[in-house]
Amino acid sequence: MAEKAQYEELARQLTAIGVVKREMGRTLPSDCPGGSAGVLTLLGRHGDMRMSRLAELLAVDMSVTSRHVAHVAERGWIERLPDPADKRSRILRLTPDGLAQLDELYDRTTQLLADRLSDWPEDEIGQLVRLMARLRESFGDCRATPRAHQAASVAADTTRTPA
Repeated sequence: MAEKAQYEELARQLTAIGVVKREMGRTLPSDCPGGSAGVLTLLGRHGDMRMSRLAELLAVDMSVTSRHVAHVAERGWIERLPDPADKRSRILRLTPDGLAQLDELYDRTTQLLADRLSDWPEDEIGQLVRLMARLRESFGDCRATPRAHQAASVAADTTRTPA
């Protein structure tokens, strides 16, 4: 087991990661704030879903989720379809414009990371990715399934989270 001082330093480093997340948030287009980016990212990763599932994945209440969904729907990035299993519910689905916006978010995040980590050896970037995934898994993060072409977790995880 690691020493107490190592855990304390890890806690300090994780707290300081907010600087990275804020910089990633600054790369978002003005019409796509963090919550909207989170919606697009989760629909891109997990596919069509009900709003209740989206709220669960975003880890926010339904009223917040509804505002984010309304924002992306107004821009034509998602559509709300009747749920065949329950006509009172809606299924959220990315539109072609939503997929294009999601690709733009990934491109911006990937470019930022490529710029900031340009002096890192490739094996260290791979090690960082593996260790961060392992850390996330240790906390039981249900959003851990990455999109195949995604270089980094974006919004939420820019909460994103670009999460």
